[in-house]
Order: sequence, then C-alpha cells, then structure tokens
Amino acid sequence: MGLLSFLTREKKEKLNEGLSKTRESFFSKLVRIISGKPKIDDDVLAELEETLILSDVGVNTTLKIIERMKKRVSDEKNSDTSRLIEILKEEIVFVLGEDNQAESEPAVYSNPHVIMIVGVNGVGKTTTIGKLAYNFKQEGKKIMLGAADTFRAAAIEQLKVWAQRAGADIVSRQMGADPASVAFDTVQSAVAHKSNIVLIDTAGRLHNKVNLMNELSKVRRVMEKVIPSAPHEVLLVLDASTGQNAIEQARQFTKVTHVTGIVLTKLDGTAKGGVVIAIADEFKIPVKYIGVGEKMDDLQVFSKNEFVDSLFQSA
Repeated sequence: MGLLSFLTREKKEKLNEGLSKTRESFFSKLVRIISGKPKIDDDVLAELEETLILSDVGVNTTLKIIERMKKRVSDEKNSDTSRLIEILKEEIVFVLGEDNQAESEPAVYSNPHVIMIVGVNGVGKTTTIGKLAYNFKQEGKKIMLGAADTFRAAAIEQLKVWAQRAGADIVSRQMGADPASVAFDTVQSAVAHKSNIVLIDTAGRLHNKVNLMNELSKVRRVMEKVIPSAPHEVLLVLDASTGQNAIEQARQFTKVTHVTGIVLTKLDGTAKGGVVIAIADEFKIPVKYIGVGEKMDDLQVFSKNEFVDSLFQSA
C-alpha cells in the first residue's frame, strides 16, 4: 500500500456525500433535458452544453465533450436518449485523462520527500497541509512541517495546531521572518531528524506576480542547497466552491511556478464540483487530492473513476 490508502467503503460514502450538492444540481437539469425526448438531437446536446457550462465544467472543456458526443452518436448510429448518460460518463472519464490514482501517491525517491504547498489565502491551504500530515502519519511516516507563510501570524499558529493534531514536527519562526530561511531550516532539520515527508507552507498572495515568482523561486533555491532535487512536488490548493475563480488561480500559479499536482478543497460545500473536470482538462496537471469534509481523514486521493461513479450515482 502506498502513502495514502485507496478509498475504503467509508471514504466512498464520504465521497458520495461530498458530491451530493453537485450531483443534485446537475442531475435535476439532466433529467429535464432527457424527459420526453426519445432522441439525442441538436436541441438535447445544446441543453446539455448549457448544463455543463453552468456546472462549472468550463466552456472549452464542455465543447470538447459535446463534439466527442456528437461524433459518437453519429458513428454508433444510436441516438436514443437512454444512452446519453452512459456516453457522457465515458466522455468525462476520457477528459479527466489517464487514471492518476497511483500517480497521486508520491513515490518517495529520497528521504525526506519534500512537498511545497502553494495557493491563495482562504482556500484551505494550511488545513490541507494538516490533513496531509495526518494521512501520511497514519501510514507510519515521520512528518516535518515548515511554516514558511510568515506574512500572517494566524497561518503560523494554525499550522502549529495542525502539527500537534497530526503528530508532526514543525519548524516555525516569528511573523515577518524570511520564508526561504524557514524553508531551508525545515529541510535541514528534516534531514537531521530522518523525517520521511516534509510539507512546506507558503504565502498565498497573488497581487504581485513578480514578487510571488521571486519568493517561490527563492524558497526552491534554498531547499536545493540541502537536497538538490527538492521540492519533489509542488501542490496547488484550490477552493472548488469558487468555480471559475479556481481556474484563474490555477492559471496564475502555473505561470509562476512548476505545479506538479492539484488539491481541490471544499467539494462538500458546493454545487460547482464540475470545476474538477475543467481544471484537469485545461492544465493537464493531475488532480491529486480532493477535500470532501472537515474531518482529519476527509482529504482523499483522487481517482477519476471513483469521482465519475459518484457524480453519476443517481443515474
């Protein structure tokens, strides 16, 4: 078993619960589209297109799905609306790309394995770090946290609380300390204490991309002085409830740093779960984890198949 266990039955139920708002919103519209219409025609597909866009699947991704569905209906010579849901499920799975469940579990090529966490303030970045630490701890890993978001005293204190809850070590300094210095000390301490996983928090400011780029670059450079290959992963945390704003944040962060994976939080509190599909399609970066609740173990490894099955559970 890898760093995070695959979905247990309890986690599957939590996923179903977490996607309930998206599913209810989406399927009420989908049922109306199909109702009383025997054939998949242009009108049905036009209504489906609108529904997908309103579900935050995104215009470009929606058009891709609709075009592929049109071709399949034509090629298969089967336009019965009873096939609509099955075809739509298959096309969403296709758009999500290769199943990245295994990829979502970082292969630890070195000890420690360094993960830098980026994202704007308010998306659940620090909470995500705490939940990742907890999950890794459950796998028997020794965890070191780095409080390199030194621009907010609340971020430092919040990370200390999560470190205590998760049973992780932490390196922190006072508010206003140099973030790169904190990151350097954290990695150095992790090496000395033989930690397995290092999670580095970073400031979530987007108002000045030049400063953000310089800061993240500096943090990377100082970690490389301790471990040349660090960071091994850069995870971008996005709030699913912000819909298209999450896509814009992804666009900005992927411009200033090399993002290797995405974490989507707060799926349980929104009907905008379709943004998962849009983000995976547009950025071709694996969605690695999704947040479906507030408990310590409510951060789940993302699997496209589990996600789509849950999204279409009522179908």
